[in-house]
Amino acid sequence: MSRLYSVLFIALASPLTALPEPISSKFQKQGPCSGNTPTTRDQWCGFDIHSDYYSVVPDTGVTREYWLEISEITFAPDGVPRFAQAINGTIPGPTIFADWGDNVVVHMTSNLKTSSNGSSFHFHGTHQNYTNPHDGVVAITQCPVAPGSSVTYRWRATQYGTSWYHSHFGLQTYDGVYGGLIIRGPASANYEEDVGTIMLSDWSHKTVNQLLHDVQREGPALMDNVLINGTNVYGNDTDKNQTGERFRLDFEEGKTYRLRLINTGIDTLYKFSIDHHTLKVIAVDFVSVEPYETDHISLAIGERMDILVTANQASRASSFWLRAIPQLDCTRNVNPQNALGIVSYASNSTTPTTKGRKHEDHCQDEPYESIVPVVPRNVGPPEMEVIQHANRSWNSDGIIKWALNSTTMIAEWGEPSLLKLNNSASFTKSNAVIRVPKRDVWVYLAIETEQDISHPIHLHGFDFQILAQGSGPYNPSVTLNTENPPRRDTALLPAKGHLVIAFLTDNPGVWLMHCHIGWHAAEGFSLQFIVREDEIPSLVSDHEYKDIEEGCRAWNDFSHKMKMEQDDSGI
Repeated sequence: MSRLYSVLFIALASPLTALPEPISSKFQKQGPCSGNTPTTRDQWCGFDIHSDYYSVVPDTGVTREYWLEISEITFAPDGVPRFAQAINGTIPGPTIFADWGDNVVVHMTSNLKTSSNGSSFHFHGTHQNYTNPHDGVVAITQCPVAPGSSVTYRWRATQYGTSWYHSHFGLQTYDGVYGGLIIRGPASANYEEDVGTIMLSDWSHKTVNQLLHDVQREGPALMDNVLINGTNVYGNDTDKNQTGERFRLDFEEGKTYRLRLINTGIDTLYKFSIDHHTLKVIAVDFVSVEPYETDHISLAIGERMDILVTANQASRASSFWLRAIPQLDCTRNVNPQNALGIVSYASNSTTPTTKGRKHEDHCQDEPYESIVPVVPRNVGPPEMEVIQHANRSWNSDGIIKWALNSTTMIAEWGEPSLLKLNNSASFTKSNAVIRVPKRDVWVYLAIETEQDISHPIHLHGFDFQILAQGSGPYNPSVTLNTENPPRRDTALLPAKGHLVIAFLTDNPGVWLMHCHIGWHAAEGFSLQFIVREDEIPSLVSDHEYKDIEEGCRAWNDFSHKMKMEQDDSGI
């Protein structure tokens, strides 16, 4: 079955609930949504852009239900065919849509026939308030889904904005198992048209498994291309043998468009721009920000940025280059200047001749001072302070391993952390566990590295506040900004630098933190926070434990039959 359904269930009740709380079994009705027109984008169904989504959420009474299948296909997004894995036959997979406050149900089936991949879906950046079993991380909240098996995820859209869902089994994401996620809600500036997600993906003509042997010994692979929403050309425009098609976006003079940019790559940071157009940033990750204007933005792996672009350049040209340029400071790509799409006025089909501005090739986040959250949140003093030193080494077999405080994480596919807790099993040092027992306290986490490699750091289960981000090692003299600092769920640890983040323990569960460079995560650059451990058994129902255990039995049977041996971090 290859279906994508969105089903609505509605009954009567009040339009407001407090956060956090589990998904209710009742489907409650909210009246027709008011506001959120092109001139009132800050309004949303009786709420607005200043509503504190950490404490309240609309109770829509709506459940969005999706059926998604992973299968093997031959895919030629730039005209060069290769084996890939797809969701409902497409790369990227179908976009999941919901409104702020909706319940979301996603049924995933693995129909892989020749691959020994396990599978899962992680809904990147969603808090999963009190729904930790549905975070979709193998070896942490579930076992891998074996080919021929299924899993169902249920969670509440307590945030709004732009994200993506992807596999959290090894490197499966980067063979094509990802798709967009849009949760509609208010915005911090007005616009006429939402064009949806624009997903930036580095791409190789080899599968990740074909690349892995060399990557494990020599470092990240040389990528062949960049896909923009799953398409691009291969070869230069003057090359008679050029294949594929460029991504195209049609503009109408005078309109303002919302573009939802997502970096879904394995090892690439992009600088994004549209020739001769101004970009107005209105959100980073799932956090609305005070709008600011720029001519380009930086986007690290896993990060998202919502921008507005006003179509006001028709008098200059009929078409313009859209650029998503890999930064060679931290990226390897055969032809980085070919990462281009086309913006056309009046559906003009001509190839652009516009020239872009030159920007320094450098791997860095958006300027720290530019990101000012609309809903303010100050940071209190820490209950716990954690310092982690990131380091790369080679083991005795010549395989690269990443470690935090000398621990290379290994989590077991067949015994996820949630089951370990339920069975009172012990954790080993290599499980890289940090326990945070107290409720609603601040944890400060400083990560530093002496190596000339930057790392996009992603924390599951929370937004975090960025207290400091800069060059050099972390030390007590580093100034920490606790007054409404930038807030997101993914941020860049600078090369030879430090990143200091803070999160509030308002969400019990087992939550992964990891580098979002796919190779590095597989090589052990990760750890897990066990937050409010005493509460975890009560937030996982007997039915959920049963589902996890059944999934583990299916996986263990499959992996034993296939004689699989785990050779990575497990996540």
